Amino acid sequence: IATVMRRLLTGYAVFHNRRHSRSGHLFQNRYKSILCQEDTYLLELVRYIHLNPIRAGIVKDIKALDRYPYTGHSALMGKINKDWQAIEWVLGFFDHRQWIARQRYRAFVEEGIAEGRRSDLIGGGLIRSSGGWAAVLEKRRTKIFEKSDERILGDGDFVEQVLSAAQEQMGYRYRLASEGYNLDKVTSRVCDIVHLEPSEVWAAGKEHERVKARSLLCYWAARDLGISMTELSRRLKLSLSGVSLAVKRGERIAQENDYKLIES
Repeated sequence: IATVMRRLLTGYAVFHNRRHSRSGHLFQNRYKSILCQEDTYLLELVRYIHLNPIRAGIVKDIKALDRYPYTGHSALMGKINKDWQAIEWVLGFFDHRQWIARQRYRAFVEEGIAEGRRSDLIGGGLIRSSGGWAAVLEKRRTKIFEKSDERILGDGDFVEQVLSAAQEQMGYRYRLASEGYNLDKVTSRVCDIVHLEPSEVWAAGKEHERVKARSLLCYWAARDLGISMTELSRRLKLSLSGVSLAVKRGERIAQENDYKLIES
């Protein structure tokens, strides 16, 4: 998502500047995503973000927002179809019956209109999690210090856990690099598991073992080596959606059979 947003915002800024004979920045801040600890934070963010058009005066009220095409709210309300949006997942927090879930979701969003701009949902991760600067300062006065990161919405323990996992992943990738792991070496490991030749792994085909091999290859290449799906798509002559499915399938195969790229 970060790569898509960066290209979209950069491309649009260049187009806009050329069209209007201007230069310089067009957007105030860079795109950033936030990792949430709890469902409560997620729903608050969903509501806060979807109410942006009302706060900005782009739409008049909740009724107009229901049909506004440039937020996910209209898709959640069933007014505009967006196949890629996780509608069922969000509505599932309100009820398992979709029509009731939509009513409760809409009421939840409408309640947030009067709240306006919320200080607890802007700023760094600890500020959001603690409920604003006042809460953070109160914790510091009582000698309570929590680790924070503006990319993470959660308490100090959760932030510590996420950052530790990220550090562990970095260490793992460093080990792979130091041991010379690349696509060829990953292919060799896959061949050991499925008993195929490298040429058979890279060749197109829908035989069970070949699909299994290519799925493991995509999974380890994307997750462990950090190779982009675009690059894998080009090398394997698959669509991006095909590579994405292969990565998910490879993850399931590896977990079910306890396959590891590096044998302990």
